[in-house]
Amino acid sequence: MRRVNFFVFISGLVCILVWLGGFIVFHRQIRSYPVDETTLTDAIVVLTGGKNRLAEAMRLYNLGLAKILIISGVGEDITLEQLEKENRTAIVHHPQQVILGNEATNTIENAIEVSDAIRRNNVASVRLVTSYYHMPRSGQEILAMNPDVKIVYYPVYSENVSDKWWKRWGSFCLIAGEYNKFMFVYIKNFVFKLAEGD
Repeated sequence: MRRVNFFVFISGLVCILVWLGGFIVFHRQIRSYPVDETTLTDAIVVLTGGKNRLAEAMRLYNLGLAKILIISGVGEDITLEQLEKENRTAIVHHPQQVILGNEATNTIENAIEVSDAIRRNNVASVRLVTSYYHMPRSGQEILAMNPDVKIVYYPVYSENVSDKWWKRWGSFCLIAGEYNKFMFVYIKNFVFKLAEGD
């Protein structure tokens, strides 16, 4: 019995250490995305839900970095004018090329909504605008459905999420939760690829 308990203890400890090591690597990765405001893409894709995301996407669109702006997850009956007012900005270039997706309520639905817009508009490259901690998972989901599409990652930061996550419980829970979700998506897509290979 003691051997079994010791084995369980060691196994649990190893799992915790592996998780913690992966979490530290994940945190370094999400803080390492370059802020690219020069590369042109066919479309800018922004996933709503996090602070500053939409305002940044609109600003980048106004810089002329893409001719299409895809906004996923805006909710029903929301207009572009309302979004402009809420974010204290205005679309000055090609407002008719702004695509509002009003059905997505989570990341996988975002990916489905974005993928539909990508295919309908023959988009070969996108600038993905979302919160920095959300970038790996959302990128994985979009690439899984659009493996030939080039993604330029554009991270959005918020003062509500501390870089020193070990000092703020809320920030730790947010990033740790996102890490767990990312690992699930990564493993899911990896298994699907293996199944397709068979």
